[in-house]
Amino acid sequence: MQRKVNVWTSIDWLTVTIYLILVIAGWLNIYAAVFDEEHKSILDISQSYGKQLIWIFAAFAIAIIILIIDSEFYSFFAYVVYGLLILLLISVLTMGKEVNGARSWFEIGSLRLQPAEFTKFATNLAVAKYLSTFHLKTYRIRTLIVVGILMIVPVGLIILQNDTGSALVYAAFIFVLYREGLSVGVLIVGFLLAVLFVLTLIASKISVLIGLLILGFLLFGIFRQRLREFIVAISIYVGLTIVLWILNEIFNYKTSMYNIYVASIVLSSIVYIVHIYKKKIAIGFWILGTLFISIGFTFSVDYFFNNVLEQHQQERISELLGVQSDPLGAGYNVNQSKIAIGSGGFFGKGFLQGTQTKYNFVPEQSTDFIFCTVGEEWGFLGTTFVIILFVFFLLRLIMLAERQRSTFSRVYGYGVVAIFFFHIVINIGMTIGLAPVIGIPLPFFSYGGSSLWAFTFLLFIFLRLDASRLELLR
Repeated sequence: MQRKVNVWTSIDWLTVTIYLILVIAGWLNIYAAVFDEEHKSILDISQSYGKQLIWIFAAFAIAIIILIIDSEFYSFFAYVVYGLLILLLISVLTMGKEVNGARSWFEIGSLRLQPAEFTKFATNLAVAKYLSTFHLKTYRIRTLIVVGILMIVPVGLIILQNDTGSALVYAAFIFVLYREGLSVGVLIVGFLLAVLFVLTLIASKISVLIGLLILGFLLFGIFRQRLREFIVAISIYVGLTIVLWILNEIFNYKTSMYNIYVASIVLSSIVYIVHIYKKKIAIGFWILGTLFISIGFTFSVDYFFNNVLEQHQQERISELLGVQSDPLGAGYNVNQSKIAIGSGGFFGKGFLQGTQTKYNFVPEQSTDFIFCTVGEEWGFLGTTFVIILFVFFLLRLIMLAERQRSTFSRVYGYGVVAIFFFHIVINIGMTIGLAPVIGIPLPFFSYGGSSLWAFTFLLFIFLRLDASRLELLR
């Protein structure tokens, strides 16, 4: 027999209180960011802050409805919700409105909805549903492939909308898989790929290639610990490189040194494969495989950077990495944001006293760069308080996720933590120049109904699941 609990007494009211504080603080900062002397009333619905208030009340209504619905609904209809949101992503590609170069919005009168924001919680539901399947092992290849497909489908559709920032949020699900048993080695590999990604962008292709080659030789020498084999392996590669270079000069093929190095790696690898096969050196195959995957990854980085990312995104990443300096162009937003935050000092200039934001020096100051309003008007103390509040919010969600008795609720809870963590870290990192500007909102602070409602869905579905954790069969 199932024991039902009263959701209103079982809900985690501490998390709800933090949610309310963040939403109200966000609304006040939107008011400060776009304050207009001619429209002083914070309730003026012709202004952004008035519209945000309407969306806030709608979000509260959404939260109540979510809590009223039986918790089993979210597990039972997880795939249905996911499928419906995927259909909306497909529909917006043909029927959506283009805003800032991204065709990501449905426009209904004065209301704009962005399906990509809602797909995050829908994907989280689908991933939680699949990973809660009986006897499923997270570390199995089949499991990872299915989870990968669940994430790749919305990511691909969002990229087609030219909204790369929203697509990158799905990388946060790697932490969910890690919590469910994925090897720490995968996280290490992910970190190394991120390092290789950055190196590919800031260093020459030849430098990266030589670096990978040297690392491969060093790993082979460390694991084999046979100096003669190590010297022979290097000699084969160097000898083939010299031969190919001489042939290129003699026949005037005009082949670049990079291609010569790659060709030499391919040819020498044939010799290496024969040797490690005869000697049964298993680690040799792993090193060679890793080397070729790494080289292939550098090619994919180059393609992704030049063909997938928009021009302004390329420029912002280059600005962040120091590849180029354009303070009046690609780096303008971040520079103005840092000026605004720095001008706030320790105590801030005071509510509605921000000059950088008030006179529109900071672009997107009520959406992507809302945090700079906090910095300018409330100073170091204000930003510290907001960050501490977000940290406490995340820690509380982790605690709630850990106390879940069902795999579905736990996985969904960690998905909530991962998505919020990604948004908070990257958005704040954008405003202070520590992360590339990819255009994702700060939860509960950034102006917009879609993001506020989507975050409300994401959070309160979890709170509803948590409230039902004691409904046991006995």
